Amino acid sequence: MNQQIATLQQEALEQLSEAVELSELENLRVAYLGKKGSITALLKGMKDLSHEERKTFGAEVNELKELVTQEIEKKTAELKEAEIKKEIASMPLIDVTAPMNAESGSYHPITLVQRQCETIFKSMGFNVEDYSEVVTDYECFESLNIPKHHPARDMQDTYYLENGQLLKSQTSAAQNAILKKYGKELIENGRPIKAIFPGRCFRNEATDACHENTFFQMEGVMVDKDISISNLIFFMKTMLSEVFRKDIKVRLRPGFFPFVEPGFELDISCLICGGEGCPSCKHSGWLELCPCGMIHPNVLSEGGIDPEKYTGFAFGLGLTRLAMMKYGVKDIRDLNSGKLKALSQFTDDE
Repeated sequence: MNQQIATLQQEALEQLSEAVELSELENLRVAYLGKKGSITALLKGMKDLSHEERKTFGAEVNELKELVTQEIEKKTAELKEAEIKKEIASMPLIDVTAPMNAESGSYHPITLVQRQCETIFKSMGFNVEDYSEVVTDYECFESLNIPKHHPARDMQDTYYLENGQLLKSQTSAAQNAILKKYGKELIENGRPIKAIFPGRCFRNEATDACHENTFFQMEGVMVDKDISISNLIFFMKTMLSEVFRKDIKVRLRPGFFPFVEPGFELDISCLICGGEGCPSCKHSGWLELCPCGMIHPNVLSEGGIDPEKYTGFAFGLGLTRLAMMKYGVKDIRDLNSGKLKALSQFTDDE
């Protein structure tokens, strides 16, 4: 090796080994590898060498450059790890065995209502499923009998992503997957499909006391032979009476949803104003709680279920509005506000 290169290598490695700060490493990198660095300067002096000498000298300089680069990267990793250990050592010790302060927080009211509904439906034989918040157009619309350019899409101002997927605007987006998941048991063993799937939904719409752009629903389906509207009413009435611990006045009115036929809007008498009318119920005395109906034959077929043999109902329970009614929350926007003063008053009363 050229004596000049050997001397520079020894010097560089000694200085790198003695560095104790990341700033020192950066200064050494510039001093040796920068545009005006010592190693870079070696290459500039090659013009006075013969062709064969340039080949040998250039190869040795490149080896030195690679060696110094690797040593700087290695030393950088060591110093960063040392900094992390130093920071950890300086942190105050936390006794993870210390008892928790049970009064330090409480569950969100929507979480409480969701868990209560899950318990009620599980007691009636329903499976509880989970589903992604980011779905495809097929899941959210086409599998639900809503083809492209269908006017029903105008009812939901959807958040689309750059990759063509979207934030689900309704928990119904999971229906197709649920029908396919449990359809085999229904067909081969005669076991009815009974499932609920709660989740967060998103719609780009104006907010007011009873509308939010982010809200929670709980979808539910039941499919078997001879399922009718009366089954739907029974399960919904049972659920509501358990949640509110009293009989709740409800009404069914016709509603259009492409994935059910016939379709209904299930409303409950507003518990905030007692049915007299207030901003939460748009002064109607009623609060829309649950779009529902008999699953459309096209949706059953898309899910692999023969609509000639089986029928079923589906509902989209508004968990956010249910929480409003249960806890007397007058403005839906308070639930997503993060206002601890408003939310900390709720505790699990189960």
